[in-house]
Amino acid sequence: MTLRALDTLTGADILACEDTRVTAKLLRAYDIEAASIVPYHEHNAATMRPKLLARLRAGAAVALVSDAGTPLISDPGYKLVREVAEAGIPVHALPGASATLAALVTSGLPSDRFLFAGFLPPREAGRRRILEELRGIPATLVFFESTRRLAESLADMAAVLGSRDAAVGRELTKLYEEMRRAPLDVLARHYAEAGPPKGEAVVVVGPPGEVDAEPKDIDAMLDEALATMSMRDAAAAVSGASGRPRREIYARALELAKARGGAGG
Repeated sequence: MTLRALDTLTGADILACEDTRVTAKLLRAYDIEAASIVPYHEHNAATMRPKLLARLRAGAAVALVSDAGTPLISDPGYKLVREVAEAGIPVHALPGASATLAALVTSGLPSDRFLFAGFLPPREAGRRRILEELRGIPATLVFFESTRRLAESLADMAAVLGSRDAAVGRELTKLYEEMRRAPLDVLARHYAEAGPPKGEAVVVVGPPGEVDAEPKDIDAMLDEALATMSMRDAAAAVSGASGRPRREIYARALELAKARGGAGG
């Protein structure tokens, strides 16, 4: 908590909070008596925004408070900021702890270029579709994920993105934070065996490899992948690991299967 944040909480006419109970604890900890506390979250944002805008136009000072971390990251607050800015009202940021940046800088993965992709879809087909769209982006990828789906999501990442280096951060910026670093397939196996961890998770995945693999290396990688994966998943994994187009790798997998008397799948 910065001195500027304390001044803002003390001087605001309205505190718009993700959870008023959580913010009330914060205010008690710093002996702050807020003028007015109102809820602003995903379920009431559409109805609350016009009310908050009306108060801002009338000259009130409004502070938007999140339960944990920086507001507007995977949060409906961005719509409020957009409408406030469009109304010509100044907006100022007082950032708090950010699990997104904490995961990136402690992952040991390249941080010069990164993409925050939020939450992946809850079902496998949707996850793989989005991951396929992200597969060729030359940047480190950062995801939020429910710990209940962590093992399944990591397995889909390994299948689509290949065996990239990755890290899973849990409860970052909090008391029991943890960072586990390993290739995607290793992380997927760990959480499948250990079960869902407690808390909230951030997954950081390294950028695609820049290795221009030789044909004999591609064949060896395909042989290893096909021992445990379908042809589709093996082609995606080898494509991600080698940097070669997925269509090219899949065509080579079909050629190998035909030459060895196998069948595609």
